[in-house]
Amino acid sequence: MTAQDLEEQTGTEGAEAAEEKVKMALDVKVDKPSACQRHVTVAVSREDINRYYKDAFDELVPKAELPGFRAGRAPRKLVESRFKEQVSDQVKGKLVMESMTQISDDQKFSAISEPDFDYNSIVLPDEGPLRYEFKIEVRPEFDLPAWEGMKLERPVHTYSEAEVDDYLKKLLARYAKVVDSTDAVQAGDLLKVELTFTHDGKQIAQTTESEVAVRPTLTFKDAKLEGFEGLVVGKNVNDVVEAKLPISAEADNDELRGKEVDLSIKILGVQKYEYPELTEGFLDRIGGFVDEAELRSEVKKQLEKQLSYQQRQRVRQQITSLLTVAANWDLPPDMLRRQARRELDRAVMELQSHGFSPDAIRSHANELQQNILAYTSRALKEHFILERIAEDQKIDAEEKDFEDEIALIAEQNDESVRRVRARLDKQGSMDTLRNQIIERKVIDLIESKARFEEVAHVPAKTDASPIEFAVAGQTAIIADAKYGNDVVTPGTPQIKKDKE
Repeated sequence: MTAQDLEEQTGTEGAEAAEEKVKMALDVKVDKPSACQRHVTVAVSREDINRYYKDAFDELVPKAELPGFRAGRAPRKLVESRFKEQVSDQVKGKLVMESMTQISDDQKFSAISEPDFDYNSIVLPDEGPLRYEFKIEVRPEFDLPAWEGMKLERPVHTYSEAEVDDYLKKLLARYAKVVDSTDAVQAGDLLKVELTFTHDGKQIAQTTESEVAVRPTLTFKDAKLEGFEGLVVGKNVNDVVEAKLPISAEADNDELRGKEVDLSIKILGVQKYEYPELTEGFLDRIGGFVDEAELRSEVKKQLEKQLSYQQRQRVRQQITSLLTVAANWDLPPDMLRRQARRELDRAVMELQSHGFSPDAIRSHANELQQNILAYTSRALKEHFILERIAEDQKIDAEEKDFEDEIALIAEQNDESVRRVRARLDKQGSMDTLRNQIIERKVIDLIESKARFEEVAHVPAKTDASPIEFAVAGQTAIIADAKYGNDVVTPGTPQIKKDKE
């Protein structure tokens, strides 16, 4: 039951909550099962219970209507007898809500979830104190690590014409004609395949017609097949190839977790790309480009935008590794699974705002889900520390920060700003976006105080073909991500000039 549910059930009025409150005499015991968990046992004194009863009837008696009496003229004892049950519910609700608020203030909890307790099981006794208990997840307590004057490496890279050629080919695949082929499979082809998964001779899953690009790696939400390209290159339609597929050690299905399953890949069809010629009309249609040189210049800008993300990630990894060296807190697996969706949503939004293709985003999401607990644990520890620095330095997200971030996502997905904001609001992702903005500001602050040494950087390559499918079955962690209006060949980002 959430605090909001409790407030609605008990009928707590905003005007009453704003009144000056007398501090309650509470007997509170706080146990710490782990760094992020608190088990709280509460006893509300009889004196406080009687005071809340008195306040409730003081308000009710002047308005009470009983047969044989004018409104507000019935004897108090008669009103108390007639309305005891209704007032008891109101008093219980106010006692619980306000005592929890006081406990949170007194104990200085920095909660990361709503309190977990059964409101309906709480009984307001006729005599003695009111007792109840609840569990709550909180930010761990720790000393703020030293963050000024860090020595960091800044990765740098200048893109070659060959790298621009390679990325341009991926971009042009959006506009390429895909044609059926009877030739043997080659790297980069598009395949239609039937995938059958078995374990101990029993079929556990099957996809009837998946479309995958021929790349070195094939990824699923809970598994990864290295060497996929080598298995299928040279094969033909109706050929079947077999492989051993290791299931992630963090898969939802505990019976298959960390085990190998047998994968059978039947090739149903082979397709190849026929790329368009870069004519004047084509260049104008896809983005208003004057000539091929301007198109290549725009491609380089997109690569540099992605490089800036990879550079920031590398710097962030160095910073957070140094900050979290002493963060040896145990984070409960249940909490990690509940927080996993938030962390995955944030990773997707960051990639979207930096212009990564839908395919690259899906590949990254698959990689994260295969190691979801370890990833979420690391991300939460980083967040706790960066959030503490933000509080210490009075850093927060402002409305313009939200506008800028949403505008970036909208531009990369070719959507309106209004539509992106509405989707984030509906998904409840604005808080995730806020965390992303604050953490970036803190990283920027740490960078401004750091000492840097430039080192060569090799940009990561997208060499995986992702399938949004959990081989061993999946308990929902994250809704299937939507990447804008991607209704064309998977894995091809849009060519679009930056706004001047």
